[in-house]
Amino acid sequence: MTELLLIHGTCHGAWCFDRLLPELHQRGLSARAIDLPGRDGSPTTLDDYVRAILAAASPDTILVGHSAGGYAMTAAAEAAPDRFRGLIYLCAYLPAAGLSLADMRRAGPSQPLMPAIRLAEDRQSFTIDPALAPAAFYQDCPPDLAAWATAQLCPQPVLPQQTPLWPTKAEPLPRHYIVCENDQTIPPEYQRQMAAHVPQDCRHSLPSGHSPFLAMPARLADLLARLCLGILE
Repeated sequence: MTELLLIHGTCHGAWCFDRLLPELHQRGLSARAIDLPGRDGSPTTLDDYVRAILAAASPDTILVGHSAGGYAMTAAAEAAPDRFRGLIYLCAYLPAAGLSLADMRRAGPSQPLMPAIRLAEDRQSFTIDPALAPAAFYQDCPPDLAAWATAQLCPQPVLPQQTPLWPTKAEPLPRHYIVCENDQTIPPEYQRQMAAHVPQDCRHSLPSGHSPFLAMPARLADLLARLCLGILE
C-alpha cells in the first residue's frame, strides 16, 4: 500500500506534522512522519539521514519533504530510487547539482533565517533563537501554536547541510513542488525558481507562510491527496 512519509526541516521533528497527519488519514491516506537523526546535536551526516529514511520507507513510498527536508529526501531517492513512487517538495530545497543546502541558502535572493541562527561553540550544530522563531518559521500561525512549536525546536547538525548532491537517479521520479506564497523563511521567488525544474503542471501553491502543516493542515491535506492521486494514476 502506498504511504506518505513526511520529512521535517531544520531544527524540527516528526512532531511538526501532528496536525496534518489526522487530516491525511481522514482522506484515506496512509501517512506517517519520522525524526531525522542528530536532533540532540550529535554529529550526523547526510548519509545518516538517508539510512533513516530508507529504514522507514515501504516499497511504494511517496516522500514529502518540508524545507531542508527536501534535501534529505532527494538524497534518499538518489540512493534507492526504486523504493519510491514520487517526491513532493513543500516550500523545500530542491537540490541543484554540486551544491549543498548551505550553498543554496546563500544563493537565494535573501536569507531571512540567518539572523535567527545561533551556531554552537563547536560549530557542529546550530539552534534557532526562540525569540525570533515565531517570525522565522510560524508567520501565520496563532501565537499559542507558534509558542508551542517554538518550544519543540531542537539543534540542527551542520554537516548534512554542508554536503553537496549531484541528483541524477531521482530526477525520473514524479516530482511536485508546492510554493508557499507568504513564506518568510525561504523567499517565495526562490521557491518558484526551484519549482521551475519540475513540469508546469507539477507546480502548485498555497497562500501560506513557512509552516502550512500548522497554519492550514486541512487545505494542505487536500492538496497532498490530489497530488498523490496524480502520482499513482
